[in-house]
Amino acid sequence: MDRTETQTAIITGASSGIGLGVTRALLERGWQVVATSRAISKSKELKPSPNLVLIDGDAGKKETAVKVVEAAIKHFGRIDLLLNNAGIYIPKAFTDYTEEDYDLVMNTNVASFFFMTQQVILPMKKQNSGHVVDISAVIVDQPSSGAVLAVLSKSPMPAVSKALALEYARKNIRFNTVSPGVINTPMHADEDHTALAKFHPLGRLGEISDIVDAVLYLQNATFVTGENIRVDGGVHAGR
Repeated sequence: MDRTETQTAIITGASSGIGLGVTRALLERGWQVVATSRAISKSKELKPSPNLVLIDGDAGKKETAVKVVEAAIKHFGRIDLLLNNAGIYIPKAFTDYTEEDYDLVMNTNVASFFFMTQQVILPMKKQNSGHVVDISAVIVDQPSSGAVLAVLSKSPMPAVSKALALEYARKNIRFNTVSPGVINTPMHADEDHTALAKFHPLGRLGEISDIVDAVLYLQNATFVTGENIRVDGGVHAGR
């Protein structure tokens, strides 16, 4: 990667939680960012600037992916990192899930990955460099009741990243996955944090900064591709 050029990232689900944390971290490091979520233009945390473009849209729709990638190329001329972070979790018993639940989870968690990743490949091939990081979830390794749609939608990510890492290695495009445990984000604001902490052998929730550190590591580790980093307080080692 030619690091003499200012680097550009696309972040989905950027209005809060992990996406917001990574967006802020990259901006602080001089990156250019295209941040997207359904209503990110109304964000109180992020305001447009010469280095930040905000795009409203449903990440599970192809037209949103096209619009976001076109904006990145128009404003910044390149795409160095795509963080597929958009995600939703609906805890229910398996037979209680509705068709609407299924469509919402699969569109947000899977279709967003599919369409966004498809759209960044061509510009990354042209510049002969790029990196895609997918946010999965360690719950796919240690499932619990009420999490079937999370497992169904997030478990393919490490395997797909491996397949794409091999397919595009000769184009110098890398693909990696980060699998968090339970992270202290607005998604879990109203839940029992003491109970959630017990899910992890380290006995605490993860922080957004823990995931930011993993993403930054992978971005800088240019000899790492097809990897899945579990940032989970030891959950994958066994509970």
